[in-house]
Amino acid sequence: MPQLFPKSANNMVKVTFLLAGLGLTSILLVGANVTPYTHRLGVALDQPAPFSHKHHVEELGISCYYCHDGVEKGPVAGVPSTETCYSCHSQIWTNSPLLQVVRDSYEKNEPIIWNRVNNVPDFVYFDHSVHIAKGVSCYTCHGAINEQNLTFKTKAFEMRWCLECHRSPETFVRPEGSILDATYEDGAKSHAELGRELVKKRGIRKEQLTNCSICHH
Repeated sequence: MPQLFPKSANNMVKVTFLLAGLGLTSILLVGANVTPYTHRLGVALDQPAPFSHKHHVEELGISCYYCHDGVEKGPVAGVPSTETCYSCHSQIWTNSPLLQVVRDSYEKNEPIIWNRVNNVPDFVYFDHSVHIAKGVSCYTCHGAINEQNLTFKTKAFEMRWCLECHRSPETFVRPEGSILDATYEDGAKSHAELGRELVKKRGIRKEQLTNCSICHH
């Protein structure tokens, strides 16, 4: 019986399997990069002292701006200084062993080194003050942080996620007085017309928001 396939077919099969393997590996790597596990979503990091946003924000009504006092002034929201913590805890929970690190920090005049929960790569520029000024809420990016007893990341901060807002800012910008409203719903249909008015009023230029130089200086 004559040979049906030329000898070169062996090489073609090998190349086919090699390309299929590379393709499958690429798919797995890309898939792994977008999973909650890869981004450590929902994982509370160990901190020098336990801090509950739920207790301070939801139960005591302390404003985000009180502790993160840089959020309206510049790129970095900042973490509360020891003096900020001590302004309350010099009066309440003064003997709690959970807050010994705060007392030690104040007495030694040494800052508390908190473990950063949310971060962006070095090649990404993000300015908190611009987003707050234009009406983007803390909850839009950080999720229901007011319900967290221990702080954890809720958003992966991938570029495609950021682009959802940059392409349709009218869906996310909020009216004045709603920035810190945890019950306000971004993307609601009733918000669409108001959002378009806010985009125009605040001089948000949609055509520039998807320019690479906006985030990658």
